[in-house]
Amino acid sequence: MLENQVKTVFLGIGSNLGNKKNNIEKAKFGLIKKNIWIEKSSNYYESLSWPNPTNPKFLNIVLKIKTNLTPAKLLHVCKNIEVSLGRKKRGKNEPRECDVDIIDYNNQKENTKIILPHPRMSKRNFVLFPLYELDKAWIHPISGQPIKKLILSLSNRDIRSIKQI
Repeated sequence: MLENQVKTVFLGIGSNLGNKKNNIEKAKFGLIKKNIWIEKSSNYYESLSWPNPTNPKFLNIVLKIKTNLTPAKLLHVCKNIEVSLGRKKRGKNEPRECDVDIIDYNNQKENTKIILPHPRMSKRNFVLFPLYELDKAWIHPISGQPIKKLILSLSNRDIRSIKQI
């Protein structure tokens, strides 16, 4: 019975190729078409491409969604949306049309097929700032760190180089 219960999940969506805003909006529509309820969407945030800041800048948002999909099924939906928006297999951290990541799945800790919460989320300004906008009381399920503390532990460069659009 538990598996059909609705879970609260945070997704990160980013794009740095093509019409970035349009790609993100199409990804949101793709989620809705799969009966995923978008409860809240953050503002857009623009940040430098990582690790190569000479690549096109990224546009990112975080969504708070409700779903009864398992993490594996949700990941499958996210990957299909990326492909439908033209994402191709490229090198790690290369520019992309769209990236849809599970940031936090119902505060679950998992390290099987999917690592939850997202293993690098607490070091990424483009995840932390929009997540903070949606849930100022969010606490990292593994480290127990409040989101405000995670943001303050970013480098000054990371804090200064992101801007809300």
